Amino acid sequence: MSYTGVIFDFNGTLFWDTKLHNEAWRLFLDRYSIHISDEEMFQRIHGKNNRDIFVEIFHDTLPKELIPGMSLEKERIYQQLCLQSGLELAPGAIDFFDFLTAQGIVYTIATASDKENVDFYFAHLGLERWFEYDRIAYNDGKITGKPAPDIYLKAMSAIGREPSEVIVFEDAVAGIRAAENAHAGQIIIVDSNNDDYNCWDYQRIKNFDEVDRGLWRMG
Repeated sequence: MSYTGVIFDFNGTLFWDTKLHNEAWRLFLDRYSIHISDEEMFQRIHGKNNRDIFVEIFHDTLPKELIPGMSLEKERIYQQLCLQSGLELAPGAIDFFDFLTAQGIVYTIATASDKENVDFYFAHLGLERWFEYDRIAYNDGKITGKPAPDIYLKAMSAIGREPSEVIVFEDAVAGIRAAENAHAGQIIIVDSNNDDYNCWDYQRIKNFDEVDRGLWRMG
């Protein structure tokens, strides 16, 4: 079967920032004497929006009105780490975008990131070259986070494609489950952090050059 649409997760998929997010969470949580290992982050945190992460970490003991401010505090740490390390897109991503554009394949992003980080990525990675901001599905505080399918269904609607027509690229447990729950036509795992995906049989890539271009209908 050929496909006519693509949806990318962003963090850990198009932007390989897993270690930066882990370090930002570590620095942030140190202030509250909380420690979470990288493996726990992979299983419990990656792919989720900050609201759900704070509930997961603080076990509903944190007043909800404090979450927006604490979330912004964590993201300021993260953004500073990004600026210090430099920002670049995943290996092979730009060539892959150009291929999809040339073939007339529609594509967008479905990310658990808040608007503040989406704006940050547009400012520092030049995403407007390939993506329409209004088509990006992100955590707007209203949508149910991954592993619920909502964000992928919203992205599919934004590009005018049925789930069966779309290939999703993901790196996180919650995100893979969200794509499954949205009944995506196919899922490809981006193994950007050497994580454990042994419970899934999906193709894994470490460079977008590895993706079979024949999966998409040629224009």
